[in-house]
Amino acid sequence: MDDNSLLPKLSQNLLEILNDDEYYDATIEVGNDPYVKTYRAHMVVLYYRSSYLKRILSTNKKKNDEILVHIKLPEILPEIFEIILRYIYGGRVSLEEYDISAIIKILDAASKLSLQELINYLQSYLIKIKANWIEQNFNMVYQASFENNSFLELQKYCTKLISDEPDKIFQSLNFSSIPEKLLASIIQNDNLQMSEVQVWEHVLKWGIAQNPELSSDPTSFSVEDFNTLKNTLQQLIPFIRFYNLTSKEFSDKVLPYMKILPDDLCMDLLKTFLNLLDPNSKPSDKSKPRINKKINLRNIDINSTIITHEHAELISKWIEKLEITDQLTSSFKFKLLFRGSRDGFTPKKFHEFCDEQSRTITVAKVRDSNEILGGYNPVAWKSAAIHRSSTTKDSFIFSFESNNRINNYILSHVINGESAIYNNSVCGPLFGCGDLYLLTKPGDSVCKKGSYDKSIRKTENRFFIEELEVFQIIKT
Repeated sequence: MDDNSLLPKLSQNLLEILNDDEYYDATIEVGNDPYVKTYRAHMVVLYYRSSYLKRILSTNKKKNDEILVHIKLPEILPEIFEIILRYIYGGRVSLEEYDISAIIKILDAASKLSLQELINYLQSYLIKIKANWIEQNFNMVYQASFENNSFLELQKYCTKLISDEPDKIFQSLNFSSIPEKLLASIIQNDNLQMSEVQVWEHVLKWGIAQNPELSSDPTSFSVEDFNTLKNTLQQLIPFIRFYNLTSKEFSDKVLPYMKILPDDLCMDLLKTFLNLLDPNSKPSDKSKPRINKKINLRNIDINSTIITHEHAELISKWIEKLEITDQLTSSFKFKLLFRGSRDGFTPKKFHEFCDEQSRTITVAKVRDSNEILGGYNPVAWKSAAIHRSSTTKDSFIFSFESNNRINNYILSHVINGESAIYNNSVCGPLFGCGDLYLLTKPGDSVCKKGSYDKSIRKTENRFFIEELEVFQIIKT
């Protein structure tokens, strides 16, 4: 028998004590004027549940003629303290209805009251359940975690995220609001898993975001515009390792912004890069290299009859929005959800195995050719009685001319996000307005330009496929 089976009733009874209006012997006043609220409580519960309240109660013992002990906590909001108080009594906290800012406030209050068990639980909840929240609100979480030495797990997570997956921070909704000091600490990291040209592009993006009046096109800049951007980025420029760029990257990405660089750096860069004959070569030993964690093909876990590990690696880079020359810094598992030859070439079987599955790659082998077609759907497939669209700006479709050579490919990104993906119970995977429709009839498919930026086939004739596979992409 599970000894914990009796605890829910105990928790419920203890929570009921909070509503007791007869036997309480303490009141707790929280908040500041005009938003102040007083809660009834019981000294014995507070004394043994919170070491902070234990110290207060020990130094402010009730006198014999006093009816109640009164505690003031002006730094904690009433709505936050109510959550904390229910935890103190019932040992439970439900977080599903709260956003990340509220959970950070609960964390802060738990720290003030020395509730280490709750602190550990909240950190674990954010890291394991709400990692996407942390990524999208990184600035808030990072600052909160390093303002308090109790939040060690959050500190470790943020530090690892900065080093291993900086793209998630740079692509977050509030990237432009990241403080200059935090951005400087990120780009100084020797282990930053990002190419130097990407670092430079993100720093430029941040600088321009601080000055909304600036154009994203430097050819339209006035002298005043260059000076504005120069002043904004002057504390960050020294941390860009320009000499880790190739000659072509310097020419394409840095040269247009030379007027924002210090004169001595500008002259040395021009002298260095203009002497390089190979556009893909880099100056040697002038900038400290970043330590990239290279991912070899053994870190791509896939079992496919259509594509190779090399194809999977390239597709993984497209999903991560990396350049072909960039290194993958994470491992990827291609989990097979559906295979036509195994499960049946019917829309019904496709939906049976793939509905409600997101982050999927579809690949198809065209009959009587070496051609491979495919697409990435970051949102979930669904069954629909009528033609119904799913919106995303991150999907793409692609083709390879040969199953042995990965260099001959066409990559096409969605340009009309509202019609990126279609769902229909009588069809297989549908990308765009006809851009890539598979299993519209048994084995029958079509491909013509509609919602994506280019056609992935040379002909718009209908075609048949001899194999179809759908994988869910799991980043490990």
